[in-house]
Amino acid sequence: MKILLPCGAGYIGSHTTVELQSQGHDVVIFDNFSNSDPGVLERIEQISGVKSVLVEGDLMAKSQIHSVFEKNKIDAVIHFAALKSVGESVAEPLRYYQNNITGTLNLLEVMEQHRVSTLIFSSSATVYGEPSQVPITESESIKPTNPYGQTKAMIEQILLDAQQANKDLKVGLLRYFNPVGAHASGLIGESPSGIPNNLMPYISQVAVGLREQVNVYGNDYPTPDGTGVRDYLHVVDLAQAHVASLDYLSNTTETDPLIVNLGTGRGHSVLEVVKAFEKASGKTIPFEFVDRRPGDIPTCYADPTRAKDLLNWTAQHNLDAMCRDAWHWQNI
Repeated sequence: MKILLPCGAGYIGSHTTVELQSQGHDVVIFDNFSNSDPGVLERIEQISGVKSVLVEGDLMAKSQIHSVFEKNKIDAVIHFAALKSVGESVAEPLRYYQNNITGTLNLLEVMEQHRVSTLIFSSSATVYGEPSQVPITESESIKPTNPYGQTKAMIEQILLDAQQANKDLKVGLLRYFNPVGAHASGLIGESPSGIPNNLMPYISQVAVGLREQVNVYGNDYPTPDGTGVRDYLHVVDLAQAHVASLDYLSNTTETDPLIVNLGTGRGHSVLEVVKAFEKASGKTIPFEFVDRRPGDIPTCYADPTRAKDLLNWTAQHNLDAMCRDAWHWQNI
């Protein structure tokens, strides 16, 4: 199949490109490089031995999307493109709603015009907000607590409505938990712009001396060591879940959309991650306890049973492997 990847040069998109190519799929990367580096294309080719098709463009420009579909016979789309910082979304909500939702609507309209009827959407566990229980199942109510999460929830609803109106449309909603790590080659990984928003890339930068210390937000949560617990997922496992989702949608006779949580099903505390990274890097990671952040919850991890049942997918990498590969990428 020929698969279009909006933001295919980004962190998760680049790893998914490698996994798709390993299964014989052709990939067309569509990216505006607002949060990615064109140099990743060469590194992807080093890993896979396959040259990707690159089209530089933006989902906010419908004419640019049309051009991609006119020049390439696209069979399916895996949609990664979005602004993704929770804190930034609180400060700039209009920008987030405009970019994430309008870009998706443009993509859907062009897909419909070109009769492309398979879309896998990069969603997030942030759609659940503060869950009523853990582990979190797909039946948990949708109640995001910030504009970023709201855009994911709104796009999910748009896709469900579109699928209801067009039974030929096959939709996959993949709710990621916390993607971390890097490709084992060390050639591709996460390169956040500015100050990292997520824990592991921040720890990585402390380990190489780019940051002074890790601020641990709260040590009085009702968790084993008092720090927040999250479900961390190796990015290669996540990328493989996209391939499994594509296979599922290509072969299923089900008319219902695919909705799955992607996580390991196990939570790790902030201090566990710090200690695991110290083990992987051989470095001491200085940290300081500071006040809790508003809106943070004590514990959040997935019930990945549905992904196993429908996709025959389970995460293969443990926390030590996540830290090892993240360190290799950061330190190479």
